[in-house]
Amino acid sequence: MSEQGAEQLAAGARLSVARTLNRCTVLGPGRRAVLWVQGCPLRCKGCVAAETLPFAPEAGRPVAELVDWLTELTDIEGVTLSGGEPFAQAAALVELLDGVRAVRPELSAMAYSGFRLPVLRRGTGAQRELLARLDLLVDGPYVAALHADLRWRGSSNQRIHPLSPRYLKELAEPDTSAGIQLSVGLDGSFSWAGVPAVPGFREEMERRIAAEGFALHTEAGGPVPHTGGGEL
Repeated sequence: MSEQGAEQLAAGARLSVARTLNRCTVLGPGRRAVLWVQGCPLRCKGCVAAETLPFAPEAGRPVAELVDWLTELTDIEGVTLSGGEPFAQAAALVELLDGVRAVRPELSAMAYSGFRLPVLRRGTGAQRELLARLDLLVDGPYVAALHADLRWRGSSNQRIHPLSPRYLKELAEPDTSAGIQLSVGLDGSFSWAGVPAVPGFREEMERRIAAEGFALHTEAGGPVPHTGGGEL
């Protein structure tokens, strides 16, 4: 990163973040870090993570801090931007990706959006700049009636767009669910990431866990079906 670029990041660029995950194999090609932003202007029916919808400036984290987090993960091949709605914070994410690639130019970038690609291409300058930095985009709102067993997305109206040639080979592979990744933290917290192959996954999982006598709580960072990822 240039000295000027480092100074700009240090000056206070911030990103409203719901949750991060160091390593994930079910939200994009290979092993990836995942960043879920906080805030979404859309209200997709069937959203299973209403906690990520409100915009929360108080959830802001310095972009420089997030750049350090990503560049220190030496065993990932890229980052997936989920949410919430990443393109609602496009300018901060452009700074994030530029900061990361100044140190680790080999890292790829993938993002989810409830907006269609043509809409984003007519969007703000920052939204177009973010598109220009992506290798993959999954676009379109989640539609519960169209829920399907698909790779990296929840309903059949959603599309995976290669925005660079990097993952063309991977996109030719069978289009079925990549599955769900479960994690248990050192503090006993339980989380999951991925796009469920069946509708109602979170509700049924919570019901079964509660039936075993475990208390559940939800924090910012649960999933929206078109982005995947959640925690209890």
